[in-house]
Amino acid sequence: MSLDLDVTLQRPGFTLAARFASAGAVTALFGRSGAGKTTLSALLTGHLRPDRGHVRLGDRVLVDTHAGIFVPPQRRRIGTVFQDGRLFPHLTVRGNLLYGSWFNRHADRRQLSEIVALLGLEALLQRYPARLSGGEKQRVAIGRALLAGPELLVLDEPLAALDAQRKAEILPYLELLRDRLKLPMVYVSHALDEVVRLADTLVLLEAGQVRAAGPIGEVMSRLDLGPGTGRTEAGAVIAARVEAIDAGHGLAMLGFPGGTLRVPADGLVPGQELRLHIRARDVAIALEAPRGLSILNALPVTIAEMAATEAGAVELRLVLGPTLLVARITRLSAETLGLRPGQAVSALIKSVAFDRGVGADLS
Repeated sequence: MSLDLDVTLQRPGFTLAARFASAGAVTALFGRSGAGKTTLSALLTGHLRPDRGHVRLGDRVLVDTHAGIFVPPQRRRIGTVFQDGRLFPHLTVRGNLLYGSWFNRHADRRQLSEIVALLGLEALLQRYPARLSGGEKQRVAIGRALLAGPELLVLDEPLAALDAQRKAEILPYLELLRDRLKLPMVYVSHALDEVVRLADTLVLLEAGQVRAAGPIGEVMSRLDLGPGTGRTEAGAVIAARVEAIDAGHGLAMLGFPGGTLRVPADGLVPGQELRLHIRARDVAIALEAPRGLSILNALPVTIAEMAATEAGAVELRLVLGPTLLVARITRLSAETLGLRPGQAVSALIKSVAFDRGVGADLS
């Protein structure tokens, strides 16, 4: 379902002027604290009114200040999950879930059973929120939002209050929502690892402005956006598929548009789809296909763009068919190798230098 948003909101000391369109399954609103992410999500859900602009979800107009249209939050069919879950403490897990179904005239017991199974809540139904972990509370909050029958799910920093272990518990369930339910989501976060794992479309916000918006692979590979995405995390995002497993060496062969990669096979199975985050700092450059190296991944690429960064570094945007990569090397290395745009080189990536978001299957 497409999302088209063009809004302006003026507040003392802060102006939000945001415009973007997305047809992705998961649209991420990403930026540092104070960038305007939560304000923008509140304009989307109807908890704030813009001074000017429009919000369209599919063929429905939710806001149009010129035409005088403003659909109130309860009629937008947008489910919201907040950082703290906001469960009713006097209701059991089952009661909290059923509360969501009260607002969905299409809900039935079968749907409740499906959501309970999808989110792994069977053993928790009779517990009260005080007896739940942070991750369990968030799963219940997600289930309650789903049972309200939303056309869009907005998740506003849903993992910000959780430790690394609880985040790891929740992320596969969010992937399930994306992959199995096909429910469009807007994911608000300042954590790039979450965004890379979940999002198809990335909207980068800075000081109330949309700095960039588009497919996550394209935005992440732009050299001019490093300060916004974070220099240490900047890099490429690649969708890949497990083509084969080399059990003897503990490696998996991944196919992606333009080439193949070898990565650790931990838990991977043939046919599995996943997403790789290849950081620019983990990509080296060679003028020719190397020999006598321990690095397993050497990809033939073309330098599309070069840009100097701070601390004597140079970033390279690399093209491999339809796939984009980013490398960060020292300026001395770039000068020594004589690198230039349009040049064919090899991109070297260690097999252990991947962060991967695996297409979840918890069955």
